[in-house]
Amino acid sequence: MSSAIPSLLFCLLLLAPQLGSSYHTSSNSHSGRHVVLRSSHDSRVPPSCPPVHSGDDDGGPLPVMHRRSACTPSSAGLDQSKPSVRDTFDRDALRLSTLFGKSGVTIPSTGTPLAALPGASEYHVAVGFGTPVQKFHVGFDTGSASAGATLLQCKPCAGARGAPCPRAFDPSKSTSLAHVPCGSPDCDVSECRGRRCTRTLNWKNGLQNATFVTDTLTLTRSVTVDKLRFFCLEMAARSGDGSSGILDLSRDRHSLASRVAPSPATVTFSYCLPSYADSIGFLSVGAARPELAGHNVSYATLRSKALHPNLYSVQLVGFSIAGRDSKISPIKFVGDTVFELHTTFTYLRPDVYAVLREQFKGWMRPYRAAPPLGDLDTCYDFSGLSALILPDVTLRFKGGATMDLDIENLMYFEDPGNHFSVGCLAFAAARTLEPVVAVIGTLAQGMTEVVYDVLGGKVGLIPRRC
Repeated sequence: MSSAIPSLLFCLLLLAPQLGSSYHTSSNSHSGRHVVLRSSHDSRVPPSCPPVHSGDDDGGPLPVMHRRSACTPSSAGLDQSKPSVRDTFDRDALRLSTLFGKSGVTIPSTGTPLAALPGASEYHVAVGFGTPVQKFHVGFDTGSASAGATLLQCKPCAGARGAPCPRAFDPSKSTSLAHVPCGSPDCDVSECRGRRCTRTLNWKNGLQNATFVTDTLTLTRSVTVDKLRFFCLEMAARSGDGSSGILDLSRDRHSLASRVAPSPATVTFSYCLPSYADSIGFLSVGAARPELAGHNVSYATLRSKALHPNLYSVQLVGFSIAGRDSKISPIKFVGDTVFELHTTFTYLRPDVYAVLREQFKGWMRPYRAAPPLGDLDTCYDFSGLSALILPDVTLRFKGGATMDLDIENLMYFEDPGNHFSVGCLAFAAARTLEPVVAVIGTLAQGMTEVVYDVLGGKVGLIPRRC
């Protein structure tokens, strides 16, 4: 670590008494470092909740909101507390196990279904189904862990036991709905019996009967998808996320992404996740190519021989800390890397993680170490400080894409609004993740637009887009 770092920190600490004493912070990146100062001024602007009703806007991206956002109508009456680190790791572990089999992260033994854990679908958009349009808040997923199609709760709600289920779609009120017949080429269910394509899915609070149907999806007033195939879930699922279903954006043939007409002037879809529960991101489907709009985008090449063909896999080729490349053999990075929407932390192969951790710890020697938080084993106590300096961490991908991690993407804070508290490197080792090299979680993706150009065979990254 450069000897200039402790001197710069010392100078900042001398100035600290003039900087105020509130918990609000300001952060700037300079020469491979993030400089964070305690400030008496809160630079964060309170959110202005937009009208997020599908069908009311004439094109443009869909606002993406965190499930704990005050702007999400579906969150009313639900627990808005932040999940504990242990709950988050349990949820991540189950998700990784669902996607890849053994994840190498400690799997809870409670038998709790993945989506019944806190933060089932962390991010929601508002869309419409049917004719006339019935509006719902749903999650979205690029992984399609089990169903291979969009999922939507439907009436009658078999598990409601007479209770109302207002967040469920009513097929009987849609004039455009049609059932996919058993034996149809679109019915991939080998055990299908009877006239309608049905199957049993493991979603939210257990096994649920589902019927495969087609109907109109309304994204905005001018953007609709006719005859979208999705599963109508008969059970009134209950979880902490308040959503009515989940849009499938995977590479499966029934996904919403598969319905986007390929064009050299557009991309399949893109999203930008908000970094805080009180901020807003966006989801675009079939939008104009970002470079045509003047955005500074870098692209990673999609792997043509990925182990999991329904996922958008790229290859991590290295990382740098404070501008210095990691000294690790390229062979360690051979394998799939995915950007994951239902995993909070970022997981690396143990040998790759060990190098990242040791280089990061070398930079952090001036700070007081703190006990681990769950599987986050590189933690520091910044309480009592008025300034701190963190190194820039940049992930590099085959094809030329780079991902610069800001302090909110790099560190996990128990108090997310207070950088001068206990913070941990938001990465962990997954012991048996192979042949997957890395899973990039939502914390690392915050504020970066992730662009999926399926026709071009690449995934783009645009920094600080929301």
